[in-house]
Amino acid sequence: MTKAGESKSTLTVNGITVHIVRKDIKNLHLAVYPPSGHIRVAVPNSTTDDNIRLAVISKLSWIKKQQQYFQEQPRQSKRQFISGECHYFFGQKYRLELIERYGKHEIKRLKSGKLKMLVNPGCSIHNKEKLLSAWYRAELNQKIIELLDKWQPIVDRSVSGWGIRKMRTKWGSCNIEQRRILMNLELAKKPLQCLEYILVHELIHLHERNHNERFKSLMGRFLPDWQSRRKLLNTSPLAHEDWEY
Repeated sequence: MTKAGESKSTLTVNGITVHIVRKDIKNLHLAVYPPSGHIRVAVPNSTTDDNIRLAVISKLSWIKKQQQYFQEQPRQSKRQFISGECHYFFGQKYRLELIERYGKHEIKRLKSGKLKMLVNPGCSIHNKEKLLSAWYRAELNQKIIELLDKWQPIVDRSVSGWGIRKMRTKWGSCNIEQRRILMNLELAKKPLQCLEYILVHELIHLHERNHNERFKSLMGRFLPDWQSRRKLLNTSPLAHEDWEY
């Protein structure tokens, strides 16, 4: 979805497709995103294609290293939602126990390290996936509430609301004007310290919009080990599917 004041296009540079977002910003920002290693460049509205091409060419070596890194990163196999299959919940592996019976669809997390999925006979893979996603969303929402209660007073910033969405290019985002944050649903599968890192990251954007030295200094003040948390997040197994963007 294109936001007001933004325009999107693509550009091919040395055989590589580059996704371009033009918006009301001062500087060019180039990033390579998991899981496929696609390239996104956010630029001021007045930036020409030639200037974008030059910026990408100057970073080609780094871009290729990042893409290779994502290709080699562990990736979960496609989920079939059968008993014995492994699913992640806040960084821990759980074995799925599928039980077919008539009644309300539900998921129960057991102390034995199993996720019990109770569904009606003949339930499709699609509906099992929807059930698990809804469970992840509810659990993630509760944990976000707890972390906001902890961190808003520490960071001295508060949000007007939050949402959870499955996003391809971001683990989180912050609408500074509305003081609203979005968190990626995939964070329900990652270690809790990764979720906490992303939430603090977005709260600090309410102090500083850009990822500049002031932003990094604030991250270091409030969450001294933020870089190791970021590394943990970026090296944990990726979802099998390609997320929409």
